Amino acid sequence: MNVEGLKVRTIEFGIGKPKICVPIVARNREDILFQVEEALKRTPDCIELRIDWFEEVSDTEKVLELVKEIRERLGDVVFLFTFRTAKEGGEATIGCEAYRELCKAVCESGYIDMIDVEAYMEEGLLTELVDVAHSHHVFVVASNHDFLETPFEEDIVNRLQFMDQSGADIPKIAVMPRNERDVLTLLSATLRYRELGGVKPVITMSMGSIGTVSRLAGEVFGSALTFAVVNRASAPGQLFVDDVKYALDIMYAKREE
Repeated sequence: MNVEGLKVRTIEFGIGKPKICVPIVARNREDILFQVEEALKRTPDCIELRIDWFEEVSDTEKVLELVKEIRERLGDVVFLFTFRTAKEGGEATIGCEAYRELCKAVCESGYIDMIDVEAYMEEGLLTELVDVAHSHHVFVVASNHDFLETPFEEDIVNRLQFMDQSGADIPKIAVMPRNERDVLTLLSATLRYRELGGVKPVITMSMGSIGTVSRLAGEVFGSALTFAVVNRASAPGQLFVDDVKYALDIMYAKREE
């Protein structure tokens, strides 16, 4: 089953070499903008603002001002906005209503290209925010994170299919391996989702040091994007962006032979 590429600005996710996203993880405006400038020097495909780290995240006007400033710096680099809740490994706790309203406000701002929506925060919320995002020409990355373990392969596939069927443009799942076989489970589930008819680009990863291989070889099994570090990691096992670029160049050159 061939993947239907998703074109966001000049970047086509799911087609060709995996795309690289650099997360921006800092507390205040100055440090965030500094990290953005440093990341842009590495010419990433995508920048992710982890707004849950921002010390003024409860002030929507401050968030929108920050998002506007970042957008003005990015040019054609894809802008992904993410509030990662504490229960899924993020830095802040937020109520469902506040999460809903923040996501809506940012989608309506016109400053972002993509938004991460946690798939299991509240029943019906993913579909609701997909509708809001799409009405403002924003693409949705539906996400699920398990920092404790790696679910069974069938469970991972079911979660990806649920996100797909809920209207998300890119399903994403990240899991924590306890051993090497757990990494194989994640990779196998990624491939199985594709074999069962999934045509949307997906993002999957096995976290931590054991799972590092999934961040480099995920494309072989169907993962369309990997996260790489310039200043500070946003999840366990992320590698430095220059190293990821080098490795992907080698691997994808071989894939094209």
